[in-house]
Amino acid sequence: MNDNPQDMRFDGELDLHHFAPEDTEFLVKALIDEAERDGLSRIRIVHGKGRSAKKRRVRAVLEADPRIASFRDDGSNWGATAAELWILNDELRDRHLS
Repeated sequence: MNDNPQDMRFDGELDLHHFAPEDTEFLVKALIDEAERDGLSRIRIVHGKGRSAKKRRVRAVLEADPRIASFRDDGSNWGATAAELWILNDELRDRHLS
């Protein structure tokens, strides 16, 4: 896997089907970083249906990241998770994240 996030582009969506479960945390964090940098308020992560290891890892990353305002199964497609990001100006972000 390419460990340089600048070489990857997600455009607000990440499909984890082609990646190993152990790459999930790195990829989700890179997606969140890109979304924040690009000013996106929503992201979508496709992890597969059921109680997959990838879904558990995605949810753990989202729960731990203070930039994530909320997340949920993506409608009737419970093989994906949609997340809302905090959109904060620099001053509010610094206060919120510290």
